[in-house]
Amino acid sequence: MNTQKRYWLIKSEPAAYSWDDLIDEKEGTWDGVRNHRAANNLRAMSVGDEAFFYHSNKGLEIVGIARVTVAGIADPTDPEAKWAAVKVKPVRKLANPVTLKQIKADPALAGIELIKLSRLSVAVITPAEWDYILGMSEASS
Repeated sequence: MNTQKRYWLIKSEPAAYSWDDLIDEKEGTWDGVRNHRAANNLRAMSVGDEAFFYHSNKGLEIVGIARVTVAGIADPTDPEAKWAAVKVKPVRKLANPVTLKQIKADPALAGIELIKLSRLSVAVITPAEWDYILGMSEASS
């Protein structure tokens, strides 16, 4: 069993579910994912894993960090219980949002799934990408 913390990026349109909505709820269910690869990423998540919270469609930026609190659950929006979901809690807002434009412009992030698989709503973030993006957020001050 892999006990090493993993990193992810979870996307949501702010009009549907924003970072502020997660803050208000204190814990949210990440559900409604109907892409097989994204669902497999949800299934691979473990309690304690962390995820960048990305505002898609409007904003196009990473705004915060969430932590997986419950893993391996069936999506409550799926009557057949075939799709996966997790519960997440907010950890903190980033010092400064990191935009998609900044990420695309940085050669160090050329391989990030956010760019390579741009339609994927739940993506893998490598530890190096995680640290680099956190550094970008701090440097934007």
